[in-house]
Amino acid sequence: MRKNKKVYLVGGGIASLAAAFYFIEDGGIKGRDITMFETSDFLGGSLDGKQIHPSGAYVMRGHQILDSKTFECTFDFLSRIPSIGNPRKSVKQEILEFNDEVKTYTKARLIEKGKVVDAHKLGLSRRNRIDLIRLFFTRENSIYSTQIKEYFSDDFFKTNFWLEFATVFSFQPWHSLVEFRRYLFRSFHALKYYDTMECVMVPKHCYHDSIIKPIVRYLKNKGVNFKNGCLVNNLGFAEKNGRKRISKIFFKNEGTQKHVVPDENDLTLVTLGSMTSKSSFGDNDTAPKIYSRRISPSWSLWDKISKESANFGNPKTFDNHINKSKWASFTITFKDPLFFNLMEELTGNKAGTSGGTTLKNSNWVMSIGLPCQPHFDDQKKDVFVCWGYCLSPDKKGDYIKKKMSSCSGKEILTELCMHLGFGGHLVEIRKNAITIPCMMPYITSQFIARGKNDKPKIIPDGTKNLSFIGQFCDVPRDISFTVEYSVRSAQMAAYSLLGIKKRVPRIYKGCLNIKNIYDAAKTLFR
Repeated sequence: MRKNKKVYLVGGGIASLAAAFYFIEDGGIKGRDITMFETSDFLGGSLDGKQIHPSGAYVMRGHQILDSKTFECTFDFLSRIPSIGNPRKSVKQEILEFNDEVKTYTKARLIEKGKVVDAHKLGLSRRNRIDLIRLFFTRENSIYSTQIKEYFSDDFFKTNFWLEFATVFSFQPWHSLVEFRRYLFRSFHALKYYDTMECVMVPKHCYHDSIIKPIVRYLKNKGVNFKNGCLVNNLGFAEKNGRKRISKIFFKNEGTQKHVVPDENDLTLVTLGSMTSKSSFGDNDTAPKIYSRRISPSWSLWDKISKESANFGNPKTFDNHINKSKWASFTITFKDPLFFNLMEELTGNKAGTSGGTTLKNSNWVMSIGLPCQPHFDDQKKDVFVCWGYCLSPDKKGDYIKKKMSSCSGKEILTELCMHLGFGGHLVEIRKNAITIPCMMPYITSQFIARGKNDKPKIIPDGTKNLSFIGQFCDVPRDISFTVEYSVRSAQMAAYSLLGIKKRVPRIYKGCLNIKNIYDAAKTLFR
C-alpha cells in the first residue's frame, strides 16, 4: 500500500522538510510521490537568512539555539543528512565538530550603562523559590489558560532569573504558564547555565545555510516535487464512516486558482499557522510596517479548516493578539570591524563564543549577539554581521524617545550603541553599518495562554490520512518555538500515518537526574 501512496505537504518549513525525509527514508515513499506547497520562493520557513539587496546588507528574522542532549529528534534527523561542505560527514557531525572548536561561554550576559554587571546572582526571593518548586509539582491540566503573571508575584519579574530566562526563550509575563512550565522541565539541566549559556550549540553558519540547504539538496536529489509560489488557500474534506480526510487542496499560482485531488489512500500534512507570517522589514532610514491579522494567509487557512471540526484547534487563540505576540529583531551588516572590536573588548568574548548579551534596564528589553564570522556562506571577509531583538518594541527607548516599532535602522543602532557605551564611536559606527529592522506580529503567538484543545493533536480525532505539524499542533511535554518541536511533530506524523514501528526518540527528562536536581537546587539560591 505504501508504494501507491502520494504525500502532500502544505508549507515549506522545517516541519514539512523533515516529514518528507521520514516518509522517504523510514516509510519507503518515493520522492517523486511527495509534493510540497510553499507560498514563497524560499524553503525553510522561519529558518531564513540571506543577503537582501546590492548594498550588501544581510537579514535573518530570528536566531535559534541547539542542544545535542535534549534535541533528540533534531540531531537524529541531522545525523542522516550529508553536509554540503563534506558529503562524507553528516550535518550533525559538522555541528558537533564546530562546537568542539568554538565553545559558548558568555562572560557578559548582562550589561548596564556600558558596563558588565553580575548575572550569576539570580535574585530570587524565598517566595519565588517556593513558587518555582511548587510549579514543578503542579499538574499541567490545572493551569491551562493561565498566564505566567497570574501565578508569580510582581517581584519575580524584576529578578535576574526572569530577565535571563525571558531573553533566551522570548517569554513575556502574559504568556502561557503551561509553556513556561514545559521549558523549566526541558531546560532543567541548563538552569545553572542561564548566565553563561555554555550548554548552547550553534551551527557554523546561519541555520538556513548550515541546515536547510543540505536538507533541501538531499530532498531534491530524491525527487521531491517543490511547488514554490503556490499559496494553499483552502482544503476540501470528504467523510467516510465518520472520519474526515482531505479531498481537495486549493491553491493559487501566478494569479490562477487551481486544485489537486488526493486519492483516498494519499496522505496530507498541514503546517498550521506561522510565527513569521506578515513579517515586515525596514532599512537604515525606514521603520517596518505592522500588519493585521486580516491579511495573513497562513492563519486564514487554519481559520477556514478549523470550522470543519472542533478537533482542528482554535487559531483565534494565537493569531488575534498581536499586541501580546509581536516583537522586533534587527540585523546589522558592518563594513568594518570597529563595532565587533568594541564588543569583544567590552564583553571579553570573541564573536561566536557568547550566547548573547542583554541590556539590563533597557526599555525595549534589547539583546544582541555576535555570531562566528562569516555567518553566511557567501559573506565576504571584510563584512561583519550580527543580530539582535527587542521584546518590548512598543515602549519608548532610553535614548531614542520613540517606540522601537517606529524606529529606523539607524535609530535602533543608536539606541544599542548608547546602551553599550559606544557613544564616542557612534558616528563612525553608523557610517559603515546597514541596520535592517524586522517586525514580526506573530513571533511568540505559540506562547499565548491557551486552553487544552486550542492546539490540535498531530493526528486529530475522527480523521483519516491527515496530520497537522509544526508549532501549532500539540506535542505533549515538548517546548514550542524550537526546531526540535517541528521535527518531532513531523516524525510522529510520518510514523503514525504509515504505521512505522520505529520508535520516536523520547523527550529528555533531565529533571529525573540526581545531579541535575542537586545543581538546580543550588542554582535557585544563587
